[in-house]
Amino acid sequence: MSDILPVDIKSWQLIERVFQKLMDSYGYEEIRMPLLEMTSLFKRSIGEVTDIVEKEMYTFDDRNGDSLTLRPEGTASCVRAALQNGLLHNQTQKLWYAGPMFRHERPQKGRYRQFHQFGVEVFGLNGPDIDAELILVTARFWKQLEIQDKVELELNSLGSNEARLAYRGILADYFKQHESELDEDSTRRLTSNPLRILDSKNADMRDVIEAAPKLSEQLDGESEQHFKALCAMLAEHDIKYRINPCLVRGLDYYNRTVFEWVTDQLGAQGTVCAGGRYDGLVKQLGGRDTAAVGFAMGIERLISLLDDDFVARSVQLPNAYFIMLGQEAQNQGYRLAEILRDEIPSLRLHVHAGGGSLKSQMKKADKSQAKLALILGEDEMSASQVTIKHLRRTGVEQQTIQQSELLSWLQEYLN
Repeated sequence: MSDILPVDIKSWQLIERVFQKLMDSYGYEEIRMPLLEMTSLFKRSIGEVTDIVEKEMYTFDDRNGDSLTLRPEGTASCVRAALQNGLLHNQTQKLWYAGPMFRHERPQKGRYRQFHQFGVEVFGLNGPDIDAELILVTARFWKQLEIQDKVELELNSLGSNEARLAYRGILADYFKQHESELDEDSTRRLTSNPLRILDSKNADMRDVIEAAPKLSEQLDGESEQHFKALCAMLAEHDIKYRINPCLVRGLDYYNRTVFEWVTDQLGAQGTVCAGGRYDGLVKQLGGRDTAAVGFAMGIERLISLLDDDFVARSVQLPNAYFIMLGQEAQNQGYRLAEILRDEIPSLRLHVHAGGGSLKSQMKKADKSQAKLALILGEDEMSASQVTIKHLRRTGVEQQTIQQSELLSWLQEYLN
């Protein structure tokens, strides 16, 4: 669990700003859930025999003896919130959230015990059009972050619950015939969750996994049409993808569309965004049958993919740094700064505090990366003036203007 220091926070704020604006443009509304939930929520949704519940959750009893858990993912919390607050009764919902999740995993590059995600969940829509929209949203996000060349889309369909259940049995029979070739994790999953064996990253098992029966061969007709329609919509929008028959979800409430955006630039942690349909989860948590689809993406991994040049170009630096020499200049300067902030709400103005010489204050002005230095010294005070010095443009001489003209000068400069 890491601190996010001021030197790094600009990248976080940039990504958060872009994502929030994107979600708003597509008509999605933000929802915020608590970090703590009843442990039973995740046992019911994720399943007691999964690695997350068995090994990775931060779970404890509170003073009342209730078992609480720091949320390991956001989907179950979002479904719980929607059900508890009546958001799913005869209505559709398009929701997004952002925040920390917690898993007690072995720390490595791209994987943390407190990590942060953006999540999107849509309820009440069952067609391939909303599946396509979520993929289009993510594709636009990559373009806005200028990382579209670093990620690749993988698709698969899990079919209906009935088709998937039948496939699970076929897969278990196949892997039992090759049990001597399975590693410890896969042997354990053979009886509890054979689909997860397909997701193994063990290179020694690659051949036996590639030879396994394909889920696409077991798809029901309705799911097959759904998947074909989705692929056609993506082709219409020139979204390139690769069908990955080993792309699965280990939980029974997932069905039909599953997708992942993956990268080869983060080592073993190659998944940047994972999504898909989970039409069975709302009912599993006590609601009515409700179509649902969503995705989650790791913010730390996104930040690792950003180019430094993109961040530098996108960060909002100060417009001006106000230098004041002497107590009287400071009194007058603070009053003037507040007037400027009142009249120009978009102005990013840093006012120097702590005194010091002109030279020391100029060093701090330069370090702030402000474009301008506004200087109020003894000479300027006596003439009711202010000196303007350009810090990022060479060959432009400083100028001194009346304080009464500063507001209009800055308004014109910022435009």
